[in-house]
Amino acid sequence: MDIKSMKNYLYWLYCQFELITCSYLMEPWEKLLFYTFNITMLVMVLYTAYIFVSVHISTAFQFFLNLFGNQHENTVSVVK
Repeated sequence: MDIKSMKNYLYWLYCQFELITCSYLMEPWEKLLFYTFNITMLVMVLYTAYIFVSVHISTAFQFFLNLFGNQHENTVSVVK
């Protein structure tokens, strides 16, 4: 795939995006606000997923380890 066809394909994707979101009807300042808001929301969702999904997976992993009998030693018994 050469550069020119890649450029045309990316432009086609951008045109499809504008058609789907109807942003081709907006004025430039409206597009700026629209895209800024959407990108901000996307970044916030990705950040939240990055932070909290790993915590939930870790908690679920510990739950299933304890459920199937691989329990950690009690800290009181380690001290004795």
